[in-house]
Amino acid sequence: MAKSALGSILPLVITFILLAVVAVVGFVAYQIACDVADKTSKKMEKKNVSFSKDGLKVGVKEVSAEQVGDSTQNVLMKAWNTSSWPAYQSKLGWGSASPAGSPVAGSEKRKP
Repeated sequence: MAKSALGSILPLVITFILLAVVAVVGFVAYQIACDVADKTSKKMEKKNVSFSKDGLKVGVKEVSAEQVGDSTQNVLMKAWNTSSWPAYQSKLGWGSASPAGSPVAGSEKRKP
């Protein structure tokens, strides 16, 4: 009788052992997934992106209108200073070399 009792309990013990191994592997995988999610969430929060139950929220850094205007003006001035018009000839004579002996614009003295 002892042999038949052991034969009927052995499959039950093996089943419990397999279930325990699967449960441990599942728990470890769950812990790793939670750690990765937490680390990712912290990194994204540093970049002004946060996850919540309502969805994804993206934060925008505060930029004043004056800062926008300054940066725009800075870009335009850099473009202006680095540009050149090699074949440009003004119809009004601006920018052309003045002939020898003629006064340069702005150097004339007004006579009252």
